[in-house]
Amino acid sequence: MTTRAPTERDAAPTSPPTSAAAPFEIGVFTFGDHGPDPASGATVSPAQRMRQIVEEAVLAEQAGLDVFGVGEHHRADFLVSAPEVVLAAVAARTERIRLTSAVTVLSSDDPIRVFQRFATLDLLSGGRAEVLVGRGSFVESFPLFGHDLAHYDRLFAEKLELLLTVRASTAVRWSGTTRPPLAGQEVHPRPLQDPLPVWVGVGGTPESAQRAGTLGLPMALAIIGGLPERFVPFAQIHRRALQDAGHDPAAVPLAVTGHAFVAPTGQEAADVAFPPYAEVMRRIGRERGWPPMTREQFEAMRAPRGSLFVGDPEQVAEKLLAQHRLFGHQRALFQVGLGALPHAQVLRAIELLGTEVAPVVRREVAAQAPAPA
Repeated sequence: MTTRAPTERDAAPTSPPTSAAAPFEIGVFTFGDHGPDPASGATVSPAQRMRQIVEEAVLAEQAGLDVFGVGEHHRADFLVSAPEVVLAAVAARTERIRLTSAVTVLSSDDPIRVFQRFATLDLLSGGRAEVLVGRGSFVESFPLFGHDLAHYDRLFAEKLELLLTVRASTAVRWSGTTRPPLAGQEVHPRPLQDPLPVWVGVGGTPESAQRAGTLGLPMALAIIGGLPERFVPFAQIHRRALQDAGHDPAAVPLAVTGHAFVAPTGQEAADVAFPPYAEVMRRIGRERGWPPMTREQFEAMRAPRGSLFVGDPEQVAEKLLAQHRLFGHQRALFQVGLGALPHAQVLRAIELLGTEVAPVVRREVAAQAPAPA
């Protein structure tokens, strides 16, 4: 997806709404990064990596985090192609943490099957499932499942419409151009949550933020590069679209997602996170024409105004609070450790995020919120 940030003309200036209705949520997600450790050259087996993902989720709950997400990809360097299957394994080992995709590539999937799979996850987890849908930052799934990239936007728009139709009614009546019509067929099972939470993931187009707001859906805004303030207009577009469509912007949450790694000291965090992060950027950059990432670029990205949350607990908490002042969001989701980081270090980062960063941020956000009427 393009990374064009909207201009000031895309949205009227608005202040981020504040709400005392719910505590600020912090969570982590993974794509199941799978490859050789840049330092040792060792690669764990796919089976072991899957077990590690479940261990990360269990620790996230124990550390007090609110959300655990798993993203969908269809390539060798990211192991997870079926997030809901992995999340079902997590559901069996946890009791409280919310379980979400991050994202489900709806454009190349069947919306009815997406609903059925996440409704099943919702039943298994006792009402903790969420679907975060998006068009995907990679395109491998389109030819894999027989879809034409020329229909990239239409596929997502129609399939999102169908997913919301299925969510709203057991008997589905719908017609479009991407599949045969439905004339009252029933879709089962139904989830515990009514409605099943559906979020829209937005990476770089104002139109996507507009669509999420018009449909009354919460938005997860991905910031993986550039200055975060350049993305504030996306939140403004979303809130204005919510209001224009008759929805209360204060009642529809916004999430901001990004990359993070926490260690006892900022220097250690940077030294551990840089090699695998740079390797991922080098690999993807080779496909997309980007130059290799330098350590200087990495340090600039983890500076106070940069997009990376790489540092000690105090640095990460301060940066998260600064971002909250920009966006007024209700949820922060982090991919903890991009690339093939040693599992023990990922676990430590999750623990520090949950036990040392999250309490500070929640307390400060709550202190800034207005008292309930």
